[in-house]
Amino acid sequence: MTPSLRDRALRYLAQREHGRQELARKLARHASSEEDVEAVVDDLATRGLVSDQRYAECWVRAHAPRQGDRALRHALTRAGVASDTIDATLKEAERPDELIRARQIWARKFGHEPQDRQEWARQARFLQSRGFPTEIIRQVLKDCHDEPA
Repeated sequence: MTPSLRDRALRYLAQREHGRQELARKLARHASSEEDVEAVVDDLATRGLVSDQRYAECWVRAHAPRQGDRALRHALTRAGVASDTIDATLKEAERPDELIRARQIWARKFGHEPQDRQEWARQARFLQSRGFPTEIIRQVLKDCHDEPA
């Protein structure tokens, strides 16, 4: 017996939070029409079972310790979360500020000052790949072992 689209959606939601677009994409593989998928997702959203806001909050809570705001924003945008929802989530999230997070990530990965330009560039690329802006990267690498003023 094949599970209904709604049952499948509820199983996905029982595992973790999903955004509307992500859930619709997963259900589309098993649906006969796009209208069926939209109807199920709309119904679940009306009942409060699917929420882009909750999805964004969970995503930020899970990924903020390893990524900068730029990477978090990019991932949520790709997941179909509206930019105003992303802005509100990043503003309200309880997490250390970006400079502190960058320092923590840098310390876990390297923990020592770059000895030459090549090492400095390697460490800067690592932080950049984690979504930190240039000014934060420069500040972290400038005062590697210094405590913030």
